[in-house]
Amino acid sequence: MKSIICDIDGVLLHDNKLIPGSDVFIQRILKQGNPLVLLTNYPVQTAKDLQNRLGAAGINIPESHFYTSAMATADFLKHQDGSKAYVIGEGALTHELYKAGFTITDINPDFVIVGETRSYNWDMIHKAAKFVAEGARFIATNPDTHGPSYSPACGALCAPIERISGRKPFYVGKPSAWIIRSALNHIQGHSDNTIIIGDNMHTDILAGFQAGLETVLVTSGVSSLSDINQEPFRPNHIFDYAVDINIV
Repeated sequence: MKSIICDIDGVLLHDNKLIPGSDVFIQRILKQGNPLVLLTNYPVQTAKDLQNRLGAAGINIPESHFYTSAMATADFLKHQDGSKAYVIGEGALTHELYKAGFTITDINPDFVIVGETRSYNWDMIHKAAKFVAEGARFIATNPDTHGPSYSPACGALCAPIERISGRKPFYVGKPSAWIIRSALNHIQGHSDNTIIIGDNMHTDILAGFQAGLETVLVTSGVSSLSDINQEPFRPNHIFDYAVDINIV
C-alpha cells in the first residue's frame, strides 16, 4: 500500500473553499488505510489550525495527518548545533521551535529563522541582517515569495536580509528535498513507495522529483498543462482533480 504526501492549497482547497470531490478523495484514502500526510509550505498555522480549516470546508481528518514547513524547520534544527534563535514569524513557528528545545532570543542567536508574519518591520530586518552578517545561520521555512492575492510570503521577507548580509538562507520547504524526507519520517514512509500529489510544478512536483517520489500533478491549482512543457522534468501522472486519482 502506497504512502501519500498531498498538498493542501490548489489540491484540496481554493481560498478556503472545497475543490470539488476533494472530500471524497480524502475519505477514500483514509478508508483504504494508506499512510497520509497533508503537507504545506505555509508556516503560520498549526496542525490543529489546519484541521479546523479543512473541517470548515467539509474535509474531516485527524490532526496527526498534517505537516507544515514550521514543523519541518524545527525538525531540521534539531539536527544542527546551537539552541538559540532569533525568529521572524508567527506563533505556530515559535511553538514548534520551543517544542524542539530552542530559546527564542535577540542576544547572540545561533540562527536567524524567518517564517511569515504581517508584523514585519524595519527593526526585524535590521536585527536579522546584523545577526546573519555576524555569523548566525540563516534558515527560512519556505521560498514562496507571495500568496494568491500577492501578499508577501517568506521568500519576500528574506530578500532584504539577504541583500544586506550578502548571505542566502537555507529554505526548508518545498521544493527542498529536506521537507519531503521529514514528512516521510512523520508517516514512517519510504521514497520508493510514496506518491506526492500537488498543483505546482515548481514546488510540489520538483520536490517529489528531487526526493525520488512518484509525482502526480493536478491542474486544479497553480500549474496548467501548458506549464509542463516549460520544465525539464515531468510529473508521472496528470489529473484534473484529486478525486480522479485512484491509488491502491
